[in-house]
Amino acid sequence: MSFAFLLASVFLACAVEAVEALTIVLAVGVTRQWRSTMLGVGSALVVLAAVVAALGPALLLIPISALQLVVGGLLLIFGLQWLRKAILRASGYKALHDEASAYAREVEAAREAGSVRRFAVSDWYSYTIAFKGVLLEGLEVAFIVLTFGANQGHLGWAAVAAAAAVLVVVAVGVAVRAPLARVPENTMKFAVGTMLTTFGVFWAGEGAGADWPGGDVALLGVLAFTLVMALAAVALLRRVRRAAAPAPTPAEVH
Repeated sequence: MSFAFLLASVFLACAVEAVEALTIVLAVGVTRQWRSTMLGVGSALVVLAAVVAALGPALLLIPISALQLVVGGLLLIFGLQWLRKAILRASGYKALHDEASAYAREVEAAREAGSVRRFAVSDWYSYTIAFKGVLLEGLEVAFIVLTFGANQGHLGWAAVAAAAAVLVVVAVGVAVRAPLARVPENTMKFAVGTMLTTFGVFWAGEGAGADWPGGDVALLGVLAFTLVMALAAVALLRRVRRAAAPAPTPAEVH
């Protein structure tokens, strides 16, 4: 059961990161120059491959209890950050993430930027923006793959799930040549935040010596509790927001 949750969590989390990276790459590639953009993407992938190759085997050498405690704590922090933002978006305290708007901002910035040639790169702006976008989003993907895979001894399967998510997003992006604005990214982030928080609690507990009743089946209970608490927070914040909203004037009522 934990294996299925692991694959689902890695796939969804990496799909979200891939959508955001794709938006940046498409914006600079379509607006400016594809050659320099793809050089930036390739450079970022080389750096990410080196990070995974260096850290992956090292993590496998750490005793499992210590690894569970450290990874569980990191996932808990990471997951709660995602969940906090998702709760604020769902309750109206934070604007929903809009890939179409993000794409428009990137396109506008790309059009206004000057053109500079450096080394073998003819358009340094396209190269650096693509490199930064893919590297930053890719580092989050690498973190998820390494922590999930190393902790459960399924590093290869975690990498497969991540690669599948990236390939699906890239294939759809290439087919439509537009940002994936119709992807329910906000809902996906809510789900990913819930899953990461669940694994964080579960693995940190195991690393600290806790014996979960039912073993991996307890993941369902932790997941249900996390989801209920998150939805309750959304409902409470919506209620507070409505109560704090100014009452309509007579003119607005009529």
